[in-house]
Amino acid sequence: MSEKQAGDAVEHATADYNDPEMEMRLAKHGFGYKRIGPPIAANLERDGTSAMKITERAELEKENAIQYRTCSWQKTSALLFSEYICLAIMSFPYSYSILGLVPGIILTVVQAGFVLYTSLVVWEFCLRHPEVRDVTDIGQMLFFNWKGAWWATAVMFILNNTFIMALHVLTIERYLNTMSNHPFCTVIFGAIAAVVSWLCSLPRTFSALSHLATVAAFFTFVSVLLAAIFAGIEAHPAGYNPDPNHVTAAGVKMGGNPLVLVVPAAGTTFVSGVSAFLNISYTLIGQITLPSFIAEMKDPFEFRKCIWVVTICEIIVFSVIGAVVYAFTGTQYNTAPAFGSLSNDVNKKIAFSFMVPTLIFLGVLYASVSARFVMFRLFDGTRHLTSHTLLGWIAWSSILALLWIFSFVIAEVIPFFSDLLSLMSSLFDSFFGWIFWGTAYLRMRSVDHGSNFMRVRGWRGWIGFGVNVFIIVVGFFFLGPGTYVRENFITMLTSVRGR
Repeated sequence: MSEKQAGDAVEHATADYNDPEMEMRLAKHGFGYKRIGPPIAANLERDGTSAMKITERAELEKENAIQYRTCSWQKTSALLFSEYICLAIMSFPYSYSILGLVPGIILTVVQAGFVLYTSLVVWEFCLRHPEVRDVTDIGQMLFFNWKGAWWATAVMFILNNTFIMALHVLTIERYLNTMSNHPFCTVIFGAIAAVVSWLCSLPRTFSALSHLATVAAFFTFVSVLLAAIFAGIEAHPAGYNPDPNHVTAAGVKMGGNPLVLVVPAAGTTFVSGVSAFLNISYTLIGQITLPSFIAEMKDPFEFRKCIWVVTICEIIVFSVIGAVVYAFTGTQYNTAPAFGSLSNDVNKKIAFSFMVPTLIFLGVLYASVSARFVMFRLFDGTRHLTSHTLLGWIAWSSILALLWIFSFVIAEVIPFFSDLLSLMSSLFDSFFGWIFWGTAYLRMRSVDHGSNFMRVRGWRGWIGFGVNVFIIVVGFFFLGPGTYVRENFITMLTSVRGR
């Protein structure tokens, strides 16, 4: 693209759509069509039409051997299911044992509602700016096209995804240790986990990965269902003692029939309550991948179906499984993950084994998102991105290999991995789960109605302003208590044995 073409493209892309069909579709969903600023220069199409309609952009790929904008809303839903319906579900009984059953379920619904709301904000932003490829582009655009914001977001994006990959290497490794009773093969098991995950990461498009996502989500559902059934049919949970005054070797009073609390126990501290709530919150936060998914949909306008379906299923599965397992294991015998509360080792291993496909795929999903970020910027506008060239496949597989090697090294070498991951996750989730999307809402409404949009829109404006300022404040709150709580949460998820 010549310098003049690039300049024309920027001017065209900054001047809103001027496309009646696009504006009508946005208006149908209650969205404005104004941009908050110019597009990312590096994302301009080679023909200088970065502001073309989404349908036209997808049309250009029909002749490509590798087509990226091919995900239906059903396939995107499968990707979201695999991201959200994961091992962390089995920490909900623990959270309910601290919060009490009723407050725990209420907070689950409230947190899911906030994630749904912010996900719809992400969706609106991506529809207004179809040139957005991933969350790094949004970071730059939110902060007034400052290139430093792009780099800061890119670093957090890659580190967040890599540390999640490392967490899954570690979890699979500990699972294999438990199943084989060979704790001395830890490093070998970690290497096996990394190699298998690398192989599963090789498909180049989300459409191809969606088939693996469907399988992973199905096996996760079977896993948590079996855990709930086994908890119900076993005579007693693991560690059961009929004496209500029994004291364990660790000095903990734990005995009697399982005790189910409707509300928090007297004396429950603020810190423990916040810890339990943030365990729920961290499970539901996952907006970092949404811009990448939306960018590969055939029709991004259908994303609302995906997020509503997944959110409803999340609330049902998380609440029902959490409540049922908690009801049979009680406050005294609850472990996180809840597999450790099963008294029969065979039942425990069977139920947890069905979780393995998700343990693998969730790391694969984040690896693919990261590799896509690098690949698109290295080969933008070349045939290596859209055709089955030798260089393209060598580059793709090499990027993935480096990411998995880095993840393996982090999981195995860093002695304070849990501490570091807790710090990183608190930082990243505060921005990618909360702060970015409250800011995005305020920026979009300011563009639509001016800086005093609260007054212009009346009560809707004031409610929207208040809710999104609250979302930003919650994001900063995650930087504080979230750091301590996240460390406990990571320890729970990587512990397969339970008590």
